[in-house]
Amino acid sequence: MSGSNHDKKAMTLSAAVAIGIGGMVGGGIYSLLGTAVGIAGNAVYISFALAGIVALFSAYSYAKLGARYPSAGGPVEFLLQGFGDGIISGGFNILLWFGYVFALALYARAFGAYLATFFPGLPAYWQNIFATLIILLFTGVNFLGAKAVGRSELVIVAANVGFLLLFAGAGFVFLKPALLSPAQWPHVDKILFAAGVVFLTYEGFGLVTNTAEDMENPQKTLPKALYLSVGIVIFLYIAVSVAVVGNLAVPKIVAASDYAAAAAAQAFLGEWGLRLVAFAALFATSSAINATLYGGANVSYTIARKGELPKVFERKVWGRATEGLFITAGLVLVFANVFNLSRIGMMGSAAFLLIYAAVSIGHLRLYRETGAQPWIIVGAIVACLTAFVILSYYLWATAPSTLLVLAVVVAASFLTEWLYRNLAAREMHLRVK
Repeated sequence: MSGSNHDKKAMTLSAAVAIGIGGMVGGGIYSLLGTAVGIAGNAVYISFALAGIVALFSAYSYAKLGARYPSAGGPVEFLLQGFGDGIISGGFNILLWFGYVFALALYARAFGAYLATFFPGLPAYWQNIFATLIILLFTGVNFLGAKAVGRSELVIVAANVGFLLLFAGAGFVFLKPALLSPAQWPHVDKILFAAGVVFLTYEGFGLVTNTAEDMENPQKTLPKALYLSVGIVIFLYIAVSVAVVGNLAVPKIVAASDYAAAAAAQAFLGEWGLRLVAFAALFATSSAINATLYGGANVSYTIARKGELPKVFERKVWGRATEGLFITAGLVLVFANVFNLSRIGMMGSAAFLLIYAAVSIGHLRLYRETGAQPWIIVGAIVACLTAFVILSYYLWATAPSTLLVLAVVVAASFLTEWLYRNLAAREMHLRVK
């Protein structure tokens, strides 16, 4: 009996860090780097640093809550503990699911853009076709079950991180200091706008909390895993963004916005550099799509099982995958084909900023139970909400239709929860510890 329990609690610190890094690095840096450069110019690395600081503040709440309430549900459980069984916790959990949908659509569009670099001259709509095909492919993979999703996260993450470090290292060798001159920095508001946009590239750290049940000592291991993974990714993003803007002029990066990293590699490594980075991006975004689709379907299943979504999300097809997988994939296809890459990224960042703020607000009600410092929690709330307001203002000024869609999604999340609770009378179930 003790042996089986030991086997179950087998999540090591290195494995948990790998999951956190993999959740963040999977495709975000390839997807949003060009968009961020288009806003913050050659100061984009400052935007990544600022977004990373916001992520670190949020990671504090996740670490304390995950240690106190270890659960595979992660933020689903945290919101329930913080706000109880009600429309607030339910609405934010549905918004969390939409956040995964946005992230998946972003990765799919990035995959399509990088794959298109191998076929110069193809019409632009082929990016949509490639994005659609990759979502359909991994929907099929996930349909086959968890074993088909893969168990080699450490290897995948090591390959992704190793390649990005090599890319950054090569970029520093050929660096052109004039391209990094502070004299070319945009106004500070642009740097802040970009920080709000790239926050989505950090959202994956929350996946670490989903492993808490399988940790031998989550009270110590979980905080270490969260802080290490976010810290490593901050360093990685800053290094990569400096390598990009330090080798390719901002206008050229903007012109190749959807595949900025590959365009920068072409500048100092030639055509083979473009191909190499494009291939790495395909690998990274594919991995991110596979893992996030699995996670997104599981989130929909978890909150349906707990009572916040219709039972259709719990049902299985041919005894294999939940119908939530197909509903999630269907929504991803809609967003991936209707919105461009930058707009999807902005909606995703805004959604996760709201979710992380909500987790910290709920944590503020529980800090005596978790042993947390309330001033750090307040700092996380202020950081997330400030970034959300800045990003919303940028959307209002540059893409009001995208802001309207985001508002509709947020409103629909809470309206759906309210209607469903009144019609179905299902209740959430708190985990007791």
